[in-house]
Amino acid sequence: MVPEVRDMYAGIFKALAHPKRIKIVELLERHGKMCVCEIVAQSQIEQPSVSKHLNILKNAGIIESEKQGLNVKCWLKTPEVSKLLAEVREILKKDLESRQAVFSKKQ
Repeated sequence: MVPEVRDMYAGIFKALAHPKRIKIVELLERHGKMCVCEIVAQSQIEQPSVSKHLNILKNAGIIESEKQGLNVKCWLKTPEVSKLLAEVREILKKDLESRQAVFSKKQ
């Protein structure tokens, strides 16, 4: 793999490497196209912070947005992001199960 492609990989993972951005992506995954005001309300993250995180996700190519009147609507750019999150959930599940098994053996 060429270094430029590795940098692109890292950019995607870096954009997803924040709990608030993961929460926003999960909301978009669940609800599809959402207004920024809806994301603010449902995420309980302040509007300036939501806007900052949406900008990072957009620059990484994870979401798209468009202005509709006074509102900005956002959505996931590709369904592959949902697949990626599902794979990470499986990794976490297996890791937690193995940790639990080790803890159970020690008792």
